[in-house]
Amino acid sequence: MWTNGKTAGTSLKILMQRCCIQTVWRWGNDGRQRHCRLVSSLGRSWRVLFFGSDEFAVESLKLLTSSSKGSECLITKLRCSVCRSSSEGIVKSLEVVALTGDVPVKRFAQQNHLPLHSWPLDNLDGQFDVGVVVSFGCLLHERLINKFPYGILNVHPSLLPRWRGPAPVFHTIMHGDTVTGVTIIQIRPHRFDVGPILNQELHQVPENCTADELGAVLAKKGAHLLIDTLMTLSDKMAHKREQRQAGATFASKINTSMSCVVWEEQSCDQIDRLYRAIGSRIPLRTTWMGRTIKLLDFVGQCYISLSDQRRKPVPGSVRYQKESNTLAVCCKDGWVGFKAVLLRKRLTAADFYNGYLHQKAEGLFVSIKSL
Repeated sequence: MWTNGKTAGTSLKILMQRCCIQTVWRWGNDGRQRHCRLVSSLGRSWRVLFFGSDEFAVESLKLLTSSSKGSECLITKLRCSVCRSSSEGIVKSLEVVALTGDVPVKRFAQQNHLPLHSWPLDNLDGQFDVGVVVSFGCLLHERLINKFPYGILNVHPSLLPRWRGPAPVFHTIMHGDTVTGVTIIQIRPHRFDVGPILNQELHQVPENCTADELGAVLAKKGAHLLIDTLMTLSDKMAHKREQRQAGATFASKINTSMSCVVWEEQSCDQIDRLYRAIGSRIPLRTTWMGRTIKLLDFVGQCYISLSDQRRKPVPGSVRYQKESNTLAVCCKDGWVGFKAVLLRKRLTAADFYNGYLHQKAEGLFVSIKSL
């Protein structure tokens, strides 16, 4: 709380320096300064063309949209208690490029009456200052990048150069990374995710989180980091840094082959990470008596009491735990459990036991890789 004019002026100056904000004072008829309007340190608003497709991209588009509607004081995100006026938005105009089909970015643009362009684009000479790409999936040619005086920015959900490529969040979970983040880079032609870094923020990966949960958090964090970058874009560009080559990894697109469990090679922890990474989109798979079976409702590591301690179970061995209604499967270093499977139709663990395991004390899931 500012107690006097001198303290208020000093505090406001410090806040403006920290937030890279400058003031434009308006004068009254009596020659006194009446109130101010707050603008970005660049003294301008950006004409932005946004490229995106999925829900991750929508978070950045939402924040750009709100930033183009005369948002209030950028210091506090509230109406300024000193000047009682609103700031100019950092986005002067916003238009969207979306791929064909009913993608989330296209729906958001239509619902919010944003000008919408189809891909590939027509001539854009002089229409935009900067481009923003988030989860677009298409390479942008050099001639298109050169249409933007301030280049094209990309919001990427990893700490580049780690996990370049189309599926960084999935690989972060699958490989057990404990730290990730978001990175704002400048797009370069011909290759994905290799441009210079303008801004970067770390994020601790919560224990046992899924790729969907982590992606939602990084989408919001990336959107705010994008706005922070646009507020001081000239400064960020002046201090950009090239990505190092050491530590670069590639996050390939997820596919069904990744879902095949190899019981002899994968540990309980690896299967757990695999399920949290891709299980909501691609069910884990194995085979039962020569037929592919999908493993559903993973419950983690199980503890099995063996009647014969001298007999080591074969990886892929499956047992029914009646007390928890769980199918326990032996892997490299223990047992993991599933509550249901898909074999022609969805079956609970009890259904599978009654239909397929009741005549045996133990069955066997065979790894697809070993067939």
